[in-house]
Amino acid sequence: MTPAKSPSVPLARSLNGGIRSYLDHLAVERAVAANTLAAYRRDLRRYADGLAAEGVDDMADVREAHVSAHLARLREGSDGGRPLSASSAARAIIAVRGLHRFARREGLVGDDVARAVRPPAAPRRLPKAIGVEDVARLLDAAGFDQTILSFRDRALLEVLYGTGARISEAVGLAVDDVDQEAATVVLHGKGGKTRMVPVGRFALRAVDDYLVRGRPALAAGGRGSAALFLNARGGPLSRQSAWTILRATAEKAGLAENLSPHTLRHSFATHLLDGGADVRVVQELLGHASVTTTQLYTLVTVDRLREVYAAAHPRALG
Repeated sequence: MTPAKSPSVPLARSLNGGIRSYLDHLAVERAVAANTLAAYRRDLRRYADGLAAEGVDDMADVREAHVSAHLARLREGSDGGRPLSASSAARAIIAVRGLHRFARREGLVGDDVARAVRPPAAPRRLPKAIGVEDVARLLDAAGFDQTILSFRDRALLEVLYGTGARISEAVGLAVDDVDQEAATVVLHGKGGKTRMVPVGRFALRAVDDYLVRGRPALAAGGRGSAALFLNARGGPLSRQSAWTILRATAEKAGLAENLSPHTLRHSFATHLLDGGADVRVVQELLGHASVTTTQLYTLVTVDRLREVYAAAHPRALG
C-alpha cells in the first residue's frame, strides 16, 4: 500500500519523497553498490532530520544556507550526532549535492541550491613508506626457509616492491604477463587499463626461482590456472591471502610497523624519487591518472631532505 502523503506537500517534491526517488535512481539506474547506497541513505536521513528540525519538508523550500548549516552541524556534531571528520563530512555533503542535482535535473525544483556548497577538503596524508634496509629485511625473510610457498611469497613481495604494483594488479598477473627477456611486466590496472613497467633483476630472479621450484608443485593440485601466483590448492592467490603473506613475513622479519601491500607501493615510489626519478616517470610507473596524486610522494622526500639538511649543514641549526 502507498503510504499516505501530506496534503500540503506533494510526494514528488517532499524532501522524503525526493530522497526515495534519488536512492531508487542510484540503485536501479546507476547500479550503486549496496554498501554505498546504505551510506547515502544514512547521510540523507541525517540531512532530512536536520531540515525537519527547522520546519523544512519541501524540496522547494531548501536554500543554500540550509545546506551550509547542515555541513557545519556535521563537523560540530551539534545535531545530536557525533562530529564527523573532514572526509566523512565530505562524503555526506556529496550525497546531499547529488540529491539536489537530481531534483533539479528531474524538474522537482527550479534550482540546485547545493551547487556552491563545497565538501571540506580532507587533510593530505603522506604515504607510508619503509626504508630500503627494512625492505631488504622483509624480502630476505620471505625466502628464508626455501620451501615451495616461500619461493612464491618471495616472488610476490619482490614483484610488489620491484614494480610498484597494486595488490590487485600483482595477484591478477598471468604467467605470460612477465617477460624475462625484456625485463618487463604487464599490469592490469583500474578501469581495465593496462601498463607495461620495467622490473629489476632481483624480482625477475625471484619469479624465475618460483616458476621452477615452487609453482609447478602448486599447479599440480589445481585445474590449470594461468595465474602467476597460486594458492596451496593450485588456484589463483586472493588479495586477502596476499595480505596474510605480507603480515606473516613482516612479523618474521621483526618489522613492528603495520605494513600493508600499499606500503611496498609507497616505498617503491618514495625510493625512486629519493634516487632522482622524475615525478612524471613515477606517475606512469604507478598508473596514476593525475600527477597530483603522485606529487604526494614528493612531500615525503622533502621531509627526508630536511632531515639530511638539518643533520649535515653546519648552519642548519642555532
